[in-house]
Amino acid sequence: MGFDVVALRAAVARHGRVARVVVAEVAGSAPREVGTSMLVWSEDGRTCQSGTIGGGALELTASEAALTREGPSRHPLGPSLGQCCGGSVTLFTEIYDAAAVDALDGQDVVARGPGEMPLAVKRLLDRARARGERPEAQFLQGWMVEPVAAPDRELWIWGAGHVGRALVRVLAPLPGLALTWVDTGPARFPAEVPEGVTVLPAAEPVRLVPHAPQEAWHLVLTYSHELDLGLCHALLGHGFRFAGLIGSETKWARFRSRLAALGHADAQIARICCPIGHKAFGRDPQAIAIGVAAQLLGEKTGDRQACQTHFSASGA
Repeated sequence: MGFDVVALRAAVARHGRVARVVVAEVAGSAPREVGTSMLVWSEDGRTCQSGTIGGGALELTASEAALTREGPSRHPLGPSLGQCCGGSVTLFTEIYDAAAVDALDGQDVVARGPGEMPLAVKRLLDRARARGERPEAQFLQGWMVEPVAAPDRELWIWGAGHVGRALVRVLAPLPGLALTWVDTGPARFPAEVPEGVTVLPAAEPVRLVPHAPQEAWHLVLTYSHELDLGLCHALLGHGFRFAGLIGSETKWARFRSRLAALGHADAQIARICCPIGHKAFGRDPQAIAIGVAAQLLGEKTGDRQACQTHFSASGA
């Protein structure tokens, strides 16, 4: 999580004047954590937004006031808003236009507030810089400090068929995820692709594998079993953080045999997760996408209840 300058710039380019509301402080129980934000703008007399700071009365109140009020505001959730959380939230609201967004260029950490920067904020920034770290989002002596958002995972999706498209729709909105989408030609992709997704048409997708970071995550689900096999072979030789292959248990048994014949050790082959999805959800592309998304989130958080037990949707 962090200050998403890219999303803010895109919103300002479309709507001109955009308010950004970020959760600055939380005391007790609250809907979302510090650093969560939303963007608010006016369109044809209507208040519109992207993102969420938790929904309900807090969000409604904040969105209605966002374009008319800047700076911090404290909201007791129970007494003033009738929410059951019982805690309180401090929101920090700022209004941006193109010039204000341009002023953010080149910043790794966005620190702003009234008057001269407090010594505590200077020390926080100096300590983070000296350690090569990114400070956590926090409200410190009236100043809001946030690291600029940067992806913490790169996911390569190989295949733009029905399941690939469903996966991109489900995964693209997740924070911290940089998506690269590969298939054999431009016509394989939909006319509209979610923002932030890099589309790479390639007549020979296997040749792109060396260009992927060795810590990247991969989902292999092309229209061709031979292409799937070639990608698995290349990924095992290149390295990866996680790799999932769509298919049935029969397909995976055949792939294991063929990958072994290509010289890969059993332990290496076993790093590829196949099948992917969640059998109980069914084989509809959207259902597979939801199951795979749950699997990837579990991998990220360390809840690795292996694909061998929970994830077993058959595919192409």
